[in-house]
Amino acid sequence: MELKVATQSHAGQAVMAIVGEIDLYTAPRLQAEFTRLLETGPERVVIDMSGVEFCDSTGMNVLLSALKRLRERGGILEVASPRPAVRKILQVTGLDSVFIVHESVPAEVAEFL
Repeated sequence: MELKVATQSHAGQAVMAIVGEIDLYTAPRLQAEFTRLLETGPERVVIDMSGVEFCDSTGMNVLLSALKRLRERGGILEVASPRPAVRKILQVTGLDSVFIVHESVPAEVAEFL
């Protein structure tokens, strides 16, 4: 399945909406999107995962890499609206305690979607 990524930024905050599957084949595209986004210097990035049907360890590593890069400069990365399959991966790997996980995209950033 194709991976689609759409990003909206406003006042140091960004929402990245991902649709599709994040796996070995699509992770490089997601990594490139994060690199491009992080070059713009957002302080807060919210990943809307409501459209992600599957995410393997490669995808989780891309998210962890982005989190590390944001934290290095005082920023934060949050995960929003993970579907049950993605939520289970976060729980099984313990990453649900590494990322800030929201049930839905926080209202203060959803307004510029």
